[in-house]
Amino acid sequence: MLLFDPDAVRPLFPALAQQCAGREAVFFDGPGGTQVPQPVIDAMAHYLATSNANTHGAFPTSQRTDETIAAAHQAVADLLGCAPDETVFGPNMTTLTFAMSRAIGRELGPGDEVVVTRIDHDANVAPWRALEERGVTIRTVEINVEDCTLDMADFAAKVNERTRLVAVNYASNAVGTINDVRHAIRLARGVGALSYIDAVHYAPHGPIDVGMLDCDFLACSVYKFFGPHVGVLYGKRDVLERLHPYKVRPAADTVPERWMTGTQNHEGLAGTTAAIDYLASLGTAADGGGLHTRREALVRAMTMIKTYEQSLAEQLIEGLLRIPGLSFYGLRDLERLADRTPTVSFRLANLAPRAVAEALAARGIFVWDGNYYALSLSERLGVERHGGMVRVGLTHYNTPDEVDYFLDVLGVLAATV
Repeated sequence: MLLFDPDAVRPLFPALAQQCAGREAVFFDGPGGTQVPQPVIDAMAHYLATSNANTHGAFPTSQRTDETIAAAHQAVADLLGCAPDETVFGPNMTTLTFAMSRAIGRELGPGDEVVVTRIDHDANVAPWRALEERGVTIRTVEINVEDCTLDMADFAAKVNERTRLVAVNYASNAVGTINDVRHAIRLARGVGALSYIDAVHYAPHGPIDVGMLDCDFLACSVYKFFGPHVGVLYGKRDVLERLHPYKVRPAADTVPERWMTGTQNHEGLAGTTAAIDYLASLGTAADGGGLHTRREALVRAMTMIKTYEQSLAEQLIEGLLRIPGLSFYGLRDLERLADRTPTVSFRLANLAPRAVAEALAARGIFVWDGNYYALSLSERLGVERHGGMVRVGLTHYNTPDEVDYFLDVLGVLAATV
């Protein structure tokens, strides 16, 4: 028996009822942004109807906006296991990472080094490569091509006494690999370097504890875990206080306000709290109401989701590997499902990824094609010049029946080329 029942939550997601090709659409596009439950939509609409104002005013709507922002900081703190003033909001993870790289870059110059990886989304590569303008050397950790895992021996070799920052993703948005971020952080810590973890892809799929990780920074995006387009950055308080952000002069110099440039997406922050409360409700329901804190409920929910999604990943990978002419990229060992998210990429012989995605869309199945901004990985795998790969990304609202339908449609498609 499954510990998690997707049919219990699917009615909360209005988008899942959309019809396409004579049936409910199959949303396997989660890595690019998940669908949103009704409580998130309601929270954003309620904010706009009752509290739409800028901050720190003497009037009620402004004061409610201040409360909305504070509530979002606390919600993210509960999700990540940190203090509210260690959470920063912005338009998206990419923008936040560029802002942080500029601030860190103030302290770097010739002779300093930053370590990035071949498996990362470019949002955790390009902001650090921009520091080459200051004479900083960028070193890239290679992958094991056969299973798209990081070459940890190469990782250790790239980190040295000149390393000032190590940037690595928690999980690959392209092939689903969950990286050994704890080891990467220890390597950085061993030479006195900062660690920057891109958890955008991992956040919808498992619990996060930044205290246990002991990372300096961790970034994610709320629209990847059932909320609106808001970026989130965790930073250790002492590091956020020590570094100097680029900001306007009247802005507060306190943490975290000094890092949140300009007016924030207030309705998005209302949705952020609602998205985290939605996840917490799954943990509370599973425990029968016995959990006492939102953090406890979130850990329970994300652990339950991870277990359920592993069963979907097993079903998906087994089916894909039976299809003739299919090239599979990433971990395929079913004994290592704990080392991946339910995101897979593949190619079909003699059919471009875009053509595959279009054919699936015509049957009501939504998947991605291309490189998904994991450019270095796509180049290393030799598929960039051929249109990249087809990506299937599952979340907890997907079902075994949807996986079976997808595999049936793909099998027929593969047999016709």
